[in-house]
Amino acid sequence: MLTKKQKELYEYLSDYISKNSIAPSFEEMKLAVNLKSKSGIHRLITSLEERGFIKRLKHKARAMEITKSLKNSIANFTRDFEDIPTSIPLLGSISAGQPIEAISNSNEYINVPSNLISPNNQYFGLKVNGLSMIEMGIFDGDIAIIKKTNSVLNGKIAAVLTNNNEITLKTIKIKNNKIHLMPANKNYEEKVMNINEVQIQGTLTGIIRKYN
Repeated sequence: MLTKKQKELYEYLSDYISKNSIAPSFEEMKLAVNLKSKSGIHRLITSLEERGFIKRLKHKARAMEITKSLKNSIANFTRDFEDIPTSIPLLGSISAGQPIEAISNSNEYINVPSNLISPNNQYFGLKVNGLSMIEMGIFDGDIAIIKKTNSVLNGKIAAVLTNNNEITLKTIKIKNNKIHLMPANKNYEEKVMNINEVQIQGTLTGIIRKYN
């Protein structure tokens, strides 16, 4: 998951490097993302590199390569958190590992940036437990923002309730009346179930992460 500034710098770097075959200077990057200090740019570059989006090539001036696309990343769900928040119910936990507890009623609410949601739909939050979706930028302890719906397109991430009254968060693939619950972690196995064994509770629209 990228912040607004990280995403701005990534997009600038991607475009600049594709056109010029070298990375821009720190001064150019400062102007591009409207930062005043080189240290701010350095922090953004370091965070992008730690998340696997770029790689700096040692012993070469202005040498950098783009190593991961935003296109299929959960970073596409990143929004500007500076707008007015909207309150939505926090219904419990969802597994990004093995399926765990079912959605339960709750009196707890969380504030969500209004540009993460649409006034024409209903939403709820679920706390993520587990590591099976880390390659999509979804980590243990994150809050998943779910749009209520009982249908989902192939390739979308959804909250799924099984006939064992368990709920999990996975990428969905539907084929031959089977639903494939696909993790984003090579240490976890895909789970295949009959269509009538699951209920789609909603699709993922965003992630909220708290830093200590």
